[in-house]
Amino acid sequence: MTTDTNGPGTRRSIAAQLRVLGVRPGATLLVHAALRPLGFVCGGPHAVVLALRDALGPDGTIVVPTHTPDNSDPAGWRNPPVPADWWPLIRAEMPGFDPAVTPSRFMGVLAETVRGWPGALRSSHPHVSFTALGPAAEQVVAGHTLGDMLGEGSPLARLYDLDADVLLLGVDHSVSTSLHLAEYRCPGSPRQQMGAAARTGDGGREWVWWQDVRLDADDFDALGRDLEDTGAVRIGPVGAGTGRLMRQRAAVDFAVHWLARNRTTEDT
Repeated sequence: MTTDTNGPGTRRSIAAQLRVLGVRPGATLLVHAALRPLGFVCGGPHAVVLALRDALGPDGTIVVPTHTPDNSDPAGWRNPPVPADWWPLIRAEMPGFDPAVTPSRFMGVLAETVRGWPGALRSSHPHVSFTALGPAAEQVVAGHTLGDMLGEGSPLARLYDLDADVLLLGVDHSVSTSLHLAEYRCPGSPRQQMGAAARTGDGGREWVWWQDVRLDADDFDALGRDLEDTGAVRIGPVGAGTGRLMRQRAAVDFAVHWLARNRTTEDT
């Protein structure tokens, strides 16, 4: 089957390119995507999700980040900041996160398309939820802990347990959420207080606080380039753009050692 990138992308052509890239039937696949670099795709994000499902087959599971970064403590907002005298009102009035209806922010149209897909399941974290679609969905999203939100109680750790793959579609390693799992596995990672609005059991809402790792993705692109130099990342065309495919375990394990060599922690 042709994977010619000169014409418009289609469900069929994108699925074929994903197979050539190495997407495994039956795999669990964490996808980070920006669709604009793929060029024109007939059917847009709907067609890309169908292509992913075609490449994975009926036993495969798609996972996407459906984070809500705006549901966070306004004291930490920088782009843009808000006046300090607004903070109490924002904490009091921010709608509580509802996995069924709260939209993700800044995650891209593909993630939002998967979030709204029939049968998709979403984790319960008010700040960094994930959505999964496929047979392993419940195993991936269940039990997402409030604290250590991208650590051992998160879907990222469940993906590690499942030997999942990571697909970067039209994006680079700077957005690869799995690399944050490595931050949790590095002793002495700096920590900070976090906050968000959550739903209560009776359908109300409350502001919740927790302690968590202070996440830092500033060096993830450099980390990813070094990972590519090891041969662990398969790179190929998808539409008019580029796809990068890797085993999540390989990326996380490499990142743990890379961060230990290249970052200063609270213990050093």
